[in-house]
Parts: sequence; C-alpha cells; structure tokens
Amino acid sequence: MELRDARTPPPAFRRAANRISVLLAAEALRDVPAVAGTVTTPLGPAEGQVVRDDVVVVPVLRAGLGMLDAVLELVPAARVGHIGLQRDEATAIASKYYSRLPPEIADSYVLMIDPMLATGGSAVAAIDLIKAAGARAIRMICIVAAPEGVALVEQRHPDVAVYTPVVDRHLNAHKYIVPGLGDFGDRLYGTE
Repeated sequence: MELRDARTPPPAFRRAANRISVLLAAEALRDVPAVAGTVTTPLGPAEGQVVRDDVVVVPVLRAGLGMLDAVLELVPAARVGHIGLQRDEATAIASKYYSRLPPEIADSYVLMIDPMLATGGSAVAAIDLIKAAGARAIRMICIVAAPEGVALVEQRHPDVAVYTPVVDRHLNAHKYIVPGLGDFGDRLYGTE
C-alpha cells in the first residue's frame, strides 16, 4: 500500500521499493544452483549455501536502478549491466539510448529488473538486447504489471519468467497502469 499511496515521500518510497525488490529477487533466484560452503565463525564452522553460477543483473534505466541494491544485497558477486530505453509518450514505443552488458553471459542467470511492466514494449526490447548478447536464462522482476505487458512478454519471449506480486486491471488511454502507482522513477527520485 505504501508504494501506491500518492502521499508517500521519496525516502519512504525507496525503502518500500527496496523491501519488495529483495523478496522478488529471492523468489526469482530460488532455483539458481548453489553449492555447500563452510565458513569459520568465532565459535566454530558453519555450513551454508553459496550461489554456484554466474548471476548478471540488468536494470532498465532509470527506474530499474531503484531495485538494483536490493538484488545486490542477495547476490553481492553478481555482475551488472545496464539498458537505457526511453518511452515516447505519444506512441508508447521504446527506443534504446544505452546498452552495456557484461561479456560472456551465455551461461549466466540474467535477472532483468524494471519496476513497471505496462505495454511490455520496453521489456521485450530489453530482452531482445540481452538475448542478442548471448543470454539464454533470463528472468524478469517487476513490482507492478499490466495484463497487456505480461501477455506481450509471454507471446514474444515465452522462455522468460516474469516475477511480480501484482497484475493490475489494465492500461489507460495514455498506456499507464491502472491503478498502478504513478511514474516509478519520478516517485523514486522526487522528480515529479
């Protein structure tokens, strides 16, 4: 509720976005292979699990940056790429302005993070770029989705799982998620 509330100030919005992002990332990475490991505590050895495989996190700029620290809390050794897409407000079509991905990601688990999945156009464009770089295991996490966006990702990239806690009712005439939570980036950074 705090993320959706129009009265939530940016610092509280960032904290709430971080909390939900940690939960989403944990779920999306649940089946990433791990190996047993042992560390020595001040009182003796302790066994645990360590992620075995390479994880790459790719935030879609700028709003996806608000989820990045949460994912890195779970997988501090993850490599990070960035994709910049700008949505034309008149057509709702995304165009790339930046893309920088780590090398050799064919065998990596790629976690694409973008808090809002509206039309699905940006998500599909970002997944296209990630696949063009060689990635095969891609998962997407978003905080709020619209049925139209989920459907487009499933249609164009059926091999990419989408992790989201909520699929809202629909998109309005301006292609905004209803009820949604407004412009995530503006609310995150206080630029509305």
